[in-house]
Amino acid sequence: MPKRKANAEWKGALPDGNGTLALGSGAFEGSYSFSSRFEEGVGTNPEELVGAAHAGCFSMALSGDLGKSGFKPQSVKTEAVVHLVKSDGGFSVTEIDLDCDAHVPGIDEAEFTKIAEGAKKNCPISKLLTGAKINLTARLKN
Repeated sequence: MPKRKANAEWKGALPDGNGTLALGSGAFEGSYSFSSRFEEGVGTNPEELVGAAHAGCFSMALSGDLGKSGFKPQSVKTEAVVHLVKSDGGFSVTEIDLDCDAHVPGIDEAEFTKIAEGAKKNCPISKLLTGAKINLTARLKN
């Protein structure tokens, strides 16, 4: 299996410094700062990138699991909300909310929910993020 790379560089002290995050494939490069991470400033942040990775992984896993169960999804769209929380021990990602809309002809709600829960549990990024609570809202849109 291939190995994937990403790069980060931070310049300066934490509150007034800035950095760049880049994917090894060259598909994305973006700036980040204290403000974009811990406030509502312009730029990206590590949690946003984790959310994108989780949403993408889950969408693919659900599509694959639906296919293995004999269904042909037309689309699976997922949004991930990553909760970064400050506590006495520092910052932690405590929860991730996956919000999914899927168009899957011929499947009933119960079967869809069962397959979606399995995808949530078994997608590689969910497995990586075992320290965070992962909440799933999956809607069948036909």
